[in-house]
Amino acid sequence: MQKIDIEQLPGGASPPPIRVGEATLDEATIAREMQYHPADSAGSAQLKAARALVVRELLRQRAAILGLVEADGDALDEGDATIAALLEQELDVPEPAEADCRRFHAAHPERFSEPTCLRVRHLLLAAAPDDAPARDSGYRLGETLIRELQEAPARFTELAQRHSVCPSKDQGGELGWLVPGQTVPEFDRALQRLPEGLYERPLASRYGWHVVSIDERVEGRELPYEAVADQVRHSLREQATRRALRHYLLALEAEIGVEGIVLDDDAAGALMQ
Repeated sequence: MQKIDIEQLPGGASPPPIRVGEATLDEATIAREMQYHPADSAGSAQLKAARALVVRELLRQRAAILGLVEADGDALDEGDATIAALLEQELDVPEPAEADCRRFHAAHPERFSEPTCLRVRHLLLAAAPDDAPARDSGYRLGETLIRELQEAPARFTELAQRHSVCPSKDQGGELGWLVPGQTVPEFDRALQRLPEGLYERPLASRYGWHVVSIDERVEGRELPYEAVADQVRHSLREQATRRALRHYLLALEAEIGVEGIVLDDDAAGALMQ
């Protein structure tokens, strides 16, 4: 039977039954699993849930073949000790060589560097992304506040307390020291590009417009291999484990048989998280 990716089914059509060997995954089971797989659409969540269940059923059936679980036992949970025992027995993950670790570090210095740190003040002018009038008026107010601050920088605390809707207004807009990943992505990316001082234009985020001052900037620096050797080795070991697990699952898919869905290239993703 030809395997069908359920994302490709036309709207309104019922997906084909999903079978793993002799076991069938019903729609109710997939629906219950969806809560553990957030996505930008119900279809994507359904697909992720179905693939996760297929992976667990493949592992359950392989564990039954090896006598690690009863043949008619329940599906495995991702945290089940049986999974660890099965993969310990079945997977062969080579230990990264020292030369490979050093090459990986040299090729990806940004992954093993101290982050740039920014000491930031801001005031937030709220405006929802789909509220065009509010976005327009918020931007114009931001420009006005920036002009006032250019003339009188000491008024930042006053203006933050008067206009900002961020809780930081009670500290005069102080956000303290920030490193990448501590704010929403679009604001985070913009901050990383700014020089020290009051920025000349309002910055956009999903929450509205930000008037921003970078009070201090400490640039990140690359760390020598010796300082991050364990981290590099862990990264390579994780990559090797993901590759081995993916090949293992695809081999089980071919051996046991899966109908109604295909495992994607990141079939190991759910188990690696």
